[in-house]
Amino acid sequence: MFALTEDARKELEAFFTGKEKQTIRVHAVSSCAGPRLALALDEPNDQDVTGEADGFSFCMDKELQAEAGSISIDLSYMGFVVTPEKPLSGGGGCSSCGGGCSSCQS
Repeated sequence: MFALTEDARKELEAFFTGKEKQTIRVHAVSSCAGPRLALALDEPNDQDVTGEADGFSFCMDKELQAEAGSISIDLSYMGFVVTPEKPLSGGGGCSSCGGGCSSCQS
């Protein structure tokens, strides 16, 4: 359900060096390009599915997981890239917020 690339695993290991490992939440965030997945530290709850990958614990809302399928986590020069097996619904694009990207900011 959750898979890490070698680069993502190394980055998470470096982040947690000297700290207790915490559960990592995969969650959806809105953007001008439509919904995308992101990571945050959080505790699982009754609405979540949980899983492990390379010694790290992950959680994700059950409904989001059903929509997204398996999750792949990689690392780019801009940070973590969280890719769902299936595209997320919800549209997107700047036209959905009434204009150019500057009008999407609140």
